[in-house]
Amino acid sequence: MKEKKMVKVTESIVRLNDVHSIGVIGDPGCEGLGMYNMKVYAGALEESSADDITLIVGDLVPIGTEYYYQMIQEITEILAGNSVYSLRGNHDTGAYDSYFGKKNYALLADHFAVVVLDNAERTFEEEGLLLLADVLAREDVSQAVIAFHIPVPNHFILNSVSNEEYHRLQKAYQPWKEKVKYLLCGHVHSRFVDTVDGIPLICTGGGGAMIEDVSKEIRACDVEHHIVHFYEKDGNLTYQIANLSEDCYRREREDKILKQRLEETVQGELLAHFKYLMFADRAKRRGMNQIANLFQALAASEYYHARNFYAVLESPTSFLDSVGTYLPGEEFEYQHFYKMLAEYAQKQQSPLAKYAYTGAAAAERVHASLLKQAEDMEAWKEKTIYVCQVCGYLMTEEEVSERCPVCGGPKRQYQVFEESEKRSE
Repeated sequence: MKEKKMVKVTESIVRLNDVHSIGVIGDPGCEGLGMYNMKVYAGALEESSADDITLIVGDLVPIGTEYYYQMIQEITEILAGNSVYSLRGNHDTGAYDSYFGKKNYALLADHFAVVVLDNAERTFEEEGLLLLADVLAREDVSQAVIAFHIPVPNHFILNSVSNEEYHRLQKAYQPWKEKVKYLLCGHVHSRFVDTVDGIPLICTGGGGAMIEDVSKEIRACDVEHHIVHFYEKDGNLTYQIANLSEDCYRREREDKILKQRLEETVQGELLAHFKYLMFADRAKRRGMNQIANLFQALAASEYYHARNFYAVLESPTSFLDSVGTYLPGEEFEYQHFYKMLAEYAQKQQSPLAKYAYTGAAAAERVHASLLKQAEDMEAWKEKTIYVCQVCGYLMTEEEVSERCPVCGGPKRQYQVFEESEKRSE
């Protein structure tokens, strides 16, 4: 019988042989098991396969039902390259122990220990604290990592357990404090390294959930999805944070048949999206607002389907280098492709197609200009963009006119895109 990759822990102390490194993945599933999140998680599992074992520091699923646990378990079993252990996050409710076993346990490798504690409900269980003390008191344990989901109080965020709870943890490890080399947590969809009670605190939540702003100092745009490698070096336990590339997982794209079918599926879903939007517009013009609402919802659903399929296929470059990659396509469209097709339509006496292409070409020229300016993301200052909902022409605050310069549509029909300046503190 094939040994399962995702381990269900049945003993409080698990002895591990020939384990010298551990890959740590944080928060893969709390925002939902959509394809973007799961693609990051798949890449994290592949990166962590270089280690002897993997630990997921909580929030495997959005909510702890059988359906989501089965889904994350199946993905993990197929993609993991080593044994995967987990600890309970605040989203890992319900049937967690049925799938993953004990919530408080210790992994004893030859030269280090990892003590997993459940604080998903913002309190450390007495059972876990007693286990921690027992493990640290062992003569064969000289260095340890204490792992839990919700951070202890630190200098970066307020989203932590209370000081009282931290003092309970501190009291449990204090007699053997010199053995505690790291405190390890997840919960925050970012990463930071701090020092608590003289011990490094590593917070990692970059294994699937969208990276978010933590503070003015730790912005989402400055943090990549990542995992943490712990490993022995000259007998000491150390760590390295490994960023995951935007193109961190490729399995489906490497299957030629599946890749082709996925591309066709994206096209079909997007076509359905546009068809539903067009009908919603027709319904709205006839005063059938409830029908229009239904078809707008259908269109949105088809768009998200397309996005999920495309997420499996996408092979993006690094985020900070991404804007410039869209520029050649826009330039080709207005300089060559749309111009050629407009001329052909003119020869074929097809004026509607001609004006559709010439209007789109005018917009693509603006797209290219703005993308060129936005290549330096930090220097980009445009806060408001207007798009004509009749023809799709795009204008900045400085250039906006009362009538669309391409189709003459009125300003009241423009769709307005405004920057949201609010950041998480």
